[in-house]
Amino acid sequence: MMRSLVSTRALRAILPALSLAIILIAIFSLNERAMSYNGLRLLLKLSVPIVLATIAQMLILCVNELDLSIGSFVGLTACITATWLHDVPLLGAAALLACVLAYAAIGALIHLRNLPSIVVTLGLSFVWLGLAVLLLPAPGGKSPAWISVAMNARPPLVPMPILMAIVIAIAVHVFLMRSSYGAVLRGAGGNANAVARAGWSLLRIKVTMFALAGFFGVLSGMTLVGLTTAADANIATRYTLLSIAGAILGGSEFVGGRVSPIGAVIGALTLTLTTPFLTFLRLNPDFQIGAQGAILILILALRVVISRAEAHA
Repeated sequence: MMRSLVSTRALRAILPALSLAIILIAIFSLNERAMSYNGLRLLLKLSVPIVLATIAQMLILCVNELDLSIGSFVGLTACITATWLHDVPLLGAAALLACVLAYAAIGALIHLRNLPSIVVTLGLSFVWLGLAVLLLPAPGGKSPAWISVAMNARPPLVPMPILMAIVIAIAVHVFLMRSSYGAVLRGAGGNANAVARAGWSLLRIKVTMFALAGFFGVLSGMTLVGLTTAADANIATRYTLLSIAGAILGGSEFVGGRVSPIGAVIGALTLTLTTPFLTFLRLNPDFQIGAQGAILILILALRVVISRAEAHA
């Protein structure tokens, strides 16, 4: 029984990496040119903003909450980046800082008033979208030069998207999974009463996690503009569902404070690659979203099977 439990846990841990490996092998079999420096760079060009948004969602999941506004929030920060940060850098930086502080305040409000985060963030998604439309009514703006240069850099050996994904995964993993304070933050999702009895402020923890989520959301918007060179209020609306799917695919749970930063990054990369994979299959674009959902359901169904096997082991 013990050996069976270890094997199911190991399979559960490697499932995100296995999913990524399978889809990469499928892409390489369909197009050999993708198996190169430039091929991987193009395949994963838009992965970094999705990775950052997924990390933001994972931090919210870590404290047993759910953010349905991250896509609209990323769109707002993208619009700020392409307008104020480009034209008046100090004003743009102040506005982005205000966005992070607003996220922290939302965390405090949810905790103090015991409000359901799903309802609060769903309402906020319309607020972020409205502000973005007021700031940038039509697609436009321009990326600050330094962001474009950073996002389009070509380091030797490893393409920039992969390098940035590795750095993000390691940095968040060390902070959240290896540090003593990270254990406290995760503990607030797993056993909030025990953390409170130990003398930690649950309010401070909730504010910290929402502020960190806002920070990564800001980075997502900035990097997205650096890649697209312009912005639009609706540029990242699909990031909400992608971030949830990427975090869950990577091993996070909706409750219990169980998260995996490295898994979340791998999950985001896997979801990013589904679009070029379906394109190489020459699937009608009208059916690609449905096919992406089917792939995700298949992977998550496998996770459920493994979890049940783990529970019975």
